[in-house]
Amino acid sequence: MTVLIVGGSGFLGSELVRQARTAGHTTVATYTREPGTASPTAWRPLDLRDADSLDAVMAEVNPSVVINASSGGADWAVTAQGPLQLALVAAKHGTRMVHVSSDAVFSGVGRVHYDESCLPDPVTPYGAAKAAAETGVLTVHPTAVVARTSLIIGHGRSVHERLVHRLVTGTFDGALFTDDVRCPVHVSDLAAALLELAASGAAGVHHLAGSDALSRHELGVLIARRDGLDASRLPAGLRAESPVPGALDVRLDSRTTQRSLRTHLRGAREFLRLHE
Repeated sequence: MTVLIVGGSGFLGSELVRQARTAGHTTVATYTREPGTASPTAWRPLDLRDADSLDAVMAEVNPSVVINASSGGADWAVTAQGPLQLALVAAKHGTRMVHVSSDAVFSGVGRVHYDESCLPDPVTPYGAAKAAAETGVLTVHPTAVVARTSLIIGHGRSVHERLVHRLVTGTFDGALFTDDVRCPVHVSDLAAALLELAASGAAGVHHLAGSDALSRHELGVLIARRDGLDASRLPAGLRAESPVPGALDVRLDSRTTQRSLRTHLRGAREFLRLHE
């Protein structure tokens, strides 16, 4: 199988490259500014906003599946319109597609548990861009997979793990919210599940999150303890009292998707033991 990983220089993209290569797949990864530390079969520069560039890469690589693991933050052109352009090109070439989305498409207002049947109701520009991408991808490429996930953790390299270290050492001024609840997932589990969905006949929306619901502060305490840091030094706060926008309690229910997967999506309490 030939796999094209869009956003291969990122945290999740790098793990996808590693696992795809280990599985024996021809793996081409794209980057926006410079290649990452992963070792795909080949690197290709790519701007998701450039339809001609997308078409040229797709024609050259001729992948069996394209996995979009790119991250453009709240940049509408990259995060909302880019995946739509990619889906249009993938559909044109008859290429299977897996698009990685986020629990940021939900508000946490009126409910906290969200399964695959729940409709997006974002409260941030990033969430709105992700929700628009989901709609666009499935409209132009109905057999694509939209895989929503949560906070991605693993191997000390995630933004969340690095933040914990900076907070404990006092090199960053901030706090971890005690009222902001998510279902963290390990990057290795997530990548394995995405590749499994890519190789299957699945389509539509799927949830890929860990089984444990934790506040950002609880997550930080587990990370600190695993890494031998003084968890008591982690400052706590309330998102509800802060100027930082975002949903509060959003828990992705991944049980339906999990039943169709061989990959076990571990909870954070399981994978954040002293040794991952």
